[in-house]
Amino acid sequence: MQPYTGNWTQVTEFVMVGFAGVQEARLPFFLLFLTVYLFTLAENLAIILVVGLDHRLRRPMYFFLTHLSCLEILYTSVTVPKMLAGFIGVAGGKSISYAGCLSQLFLFTFLGATECFLLAAMAYDRYVAICMPLRYGSLVSWGTCVRLAAASWLAGFLTPILPLYLMSRLVFCGPNVVDHFFCDAAPLLALSCSDVTLKEKVDFLVSLAVLLASSTVIAVSYGNVVWTLLRVRSAAERRRAFSTCAAHLTAVGLFYGTLFFMYVRTRVASSVSFNKVVSVFYSIVTPMLNPLIYSLRNKEVKGALGRAFSLKSWKRR
Repeated sequence: MQPYTGNWTQVTEFVMVGFAGVQEARLPFFLLFLTVYLFTLAENLAIILVVGLDHRLRRPMYFFLTHLSCLEILYTSVTVPKMLAGFIGVAGGKSISYAGCLSQLFLFTFLGATECFLLAAMAYDRYVAICMPLRYGSLVSWGTCVRLAAASWLAGFLTPILPLYLMSRLVFCGPNVVDHFFCDAAPLLALSCSDVTLKEKVDFLVSLAVLLASSTVIAVSYGNVVWTLLRVRSAAERRRAFSTCAAHLTAVGLFYGTLFFMYVRTRVASSVSFNKVVSVFYSIVTPMLNPLIYSLRNKEVKGALGRAFSLKSWKRR
């Protein structure tokens, strides 16, 4: 950060470096990320389509899964297309306006926070299903599901408002080169000519609040699930109950592990390149893996996928 004297011109455009170290292999990396992006879109659209078409999957767990798939599509679409444009040198592919940069930051934070709250809602669903099966219909009704999903989206939308407001109050007087592949908070703060102390503290507290609130719900829910399963005598019932939670726990572990590393901190002495790799993992790789995790670990989803895309099924329709 440079001291602001009031004589500099406010930056109106940022240039994103992306992965500057792989310039000689731009085309292979472009094809790799394009393949991952298209695969992510196809997987998540398939989940949405299958749950919508198969009446056997019209249950709360799969209702939340369709919301998660929608989030994954939006989440990757906020950053990947711009990154791909930068790889192949499309005119303006590496540049982004000041307003566009703040908009990207807002959307990315909004969708990431929404996913945290939605994963917590899914954990609550599994807790009620396993620990209180006789009351499941009343505690997790369709009305409750809609309210939980709506609350997740609303809480996610509110999360970046204060951090983004503080970001908009900062002065950017040059340089304007963002050492990242999207407009994340940390590389932007490194470019500001203003005092960013308050902004860093707010970012830390907001990130901590979102992650702790959602992860506490998940931890308490699965703590009760484990306690309940330990009292089940039948090994077959324990395995069946655990199989319904394994996919969700895997998705939670992947998503939260990288988010805690990236955002629940102030200034951490770690390389920019390593931070980019971690960002690629949670913003691009995880949205691709989640549909695979849920479909490969779930016999009902695999069966529905087989029925939805079988030739006989389409002939009957």
